Amino acid sequence: MNNLLSLITFLPLLGAAVLLILLRGNDEMAQRNAKWIAMGVTVATFLVSLVMLSEFDPGNPDFQMVDQYDWIAGLTYKMGVDGISILFVMLTTLLMPIVIGASWKVEHRVKEYMIAFLLLETLMIGVFCALDLMLFYVFFEAGLIPMFLIIGIWGGKERVYASFKFFLYTLFGSVLMLVAMIYMWTQAGTTDIPTLMQFDFSSAPLDLMGWQIAGGAQMLLFLAFFASFAVKMPMWPVHTWLPDAHVQAPTAGSVVLAAILLKMGGYGFLRFSLPMFPVASFMMQDFIFFLSVAAIILTSLIALMQEDMKKLIAYSSIAHMGFVTMGIFAFNKQGLDGAIFQMISHGFVSGALFLGVGIIYDRMHTRQIEAYGGLVIRMPVYALFFMLFTMANVGLPGTSGFIGEFLTLVGAFQANTWVAAGATTGVILSAAYALWLYRRVVFGDLVKESLKTITDMSMREKSLMVPLLFATILLGVMPGLVLDLIGPSVNALMDNFNAATAHLIDATAVVAH
Repeated sequence: MNNLLSLITFLPLLGAAVLLILLRGNDEMAQRNAKWIAMGVTVATFLVSLVMLSEFDPGNPDFQMVDQYDWIAGLTYKMGVDGISILFVMLTTLLMPIVIGASWKVEHRVKEYMIAFLLLETLMIGVFCALDLMLFYVFFEAGLIPMFLIIGIWGGKERVYASFKFFLYTLFGSVLMLVAMIYMWTQAGTTDIPTLMQFDFSSAPLDLMGWQIAGGAQMLLFLAFFASFAVKMPMWPVHTWLPDAHVQAPTAGSVVLAAILLKMGGYGFLRFSLPMFPVASFMMQDFIFFLSVAAIILTSLIALMQEDMKKLIAYSSIAHMGFVTMGIFAFNKQGLDGAIFQMISHGFVSGALFLGVGIIYDRMHTRQIEAYGGLVIRMPVYALFFMLFTMANVGLPGTSGFIGEFLTLVGAFQANTWVAAGATTGVILSAAYALWLYRRVVFGDLVKESLKTITDMSMREKSLMVPLLFATILLGVMPGLVLDLIGPSVNALMDNFNAATAHLIDATAVVAH
């Protein structure tokens, strides 16, 4: 089916339209109907995405299931997936029913809440499927709107400040990316992403008002895209919007933010920076390495100082995204495999950790670590789930977290041993803050009176955690499920990158000797 991707992308939007037009009132019945319609739509989207996965040929590195027709002003509507993007589509469609399930206790403007998440799902899937430059930009930027509303309307006490900070940070970088896209359109005469991946944007030194810019147009284009993707990930030091957004967002918003939205930055590096601006990417390797290691070490140290559980996990996410950028810019197969694997794994693990915080927040209405202790006595099932995901976050062998971190470190070691050594300290620090959090919240004596009547996880809460735990363990023991799927696309990306930068690699080797 050539229109299968369009069906997957716009099915949630259709569900949002149904809620908007047909569902009236705000009584208990209407609220329940809104939740069940949203759940039904997200489950249906996941089932259709399984059909897409079954029809996908993992041995073909090209874009598949392409859906294309003329759009507006000479632009083209074009959708397609390769071995890299299909994983992010599956991650999105799998997590969204869990996100809706985590929102079951929402009582304020429930219909609008569900519409916002369904609209967000359409826009997130569109980002990973778009094969036209401007179509990608529309999906990429429009995703800000529902997330802005989710934080600003259903968030915490300082939700307005956090939502505006999130919106302005991400919008600023994307304006530069839009300017770069328009320039690329004028140079290549097309907005078709597969064509642009083969187009040679000049890498000759460029004289700009007396300044000699190494890497030429490629460097300027790289920096424009980098401004957007670095904020989206977020990379250090443009990460400060993320902890505020996480703390103020509702539980479901934090899950989507950590599990999916952060991955758009890494996906952008893989889809645009490396294939379209290979020379500039090669020249910026050391700079990206520095930012990555700084993120891994500094944000891990900051996480150790946190008293709010959500903030601690938010800083942990920034550190883990440092492994992703380090792996991508190692420019070898192990690094790229590890970066992609880490993004998928982090989607499951971070999503589960934020769900775990939400479960006890619903009962105690506080995220302060000092308010807890001894939960294992009253909540043994919760303690088990939280322990397993904490171990995955640390990178324990047998979990998906280990595979991603190990491969990125192997890739970094091949590129720069000092970078790998610096990043390895992050593994130690992650164990420190994760185990510190777990010990203070779960272990110890149950001395606080408010905790003595707390109840363990409900069947609904367990059902949300089980799929994430299954995926985390399955990928930890069978990483080939991901690595075999992305292999041909990663190999094609590396072949094109190496061909484009061969003269730089040779020059570097001569200088080294």
